[in-house]
Amino acid sequence: MMRQQKRWDDLSSVGERIQQETPPFFKKLRALGLIVAAIGTSIVMAPVALPALLTTIGGYLIVGGSVLTAISQATVEEGE
Repeated sequence: MMRQQKRWDDLSSVGERIQQETPPFFKKLRALGLIVAAIGTSIVMAPVALPALLTTIGGYLIVGGSVLTAISQATVEEGE
């Protein structure tokens, strides 16, 4: 029972952290991450046949952009 309560507390603290104000620098990084993920998605979902290397790079761009966006969203000012 105690373990479930700790897990719930951890999840709610992450939710509160994501809802707080993001610093301006990380807002820019979040936007950059979304752009990188969108470029990767457009490469992977292209209606023409692309070389395997380009498709693989597109997949890496999607993952990198998604991680950058998630980390930037969870960043808050130190005193908060």
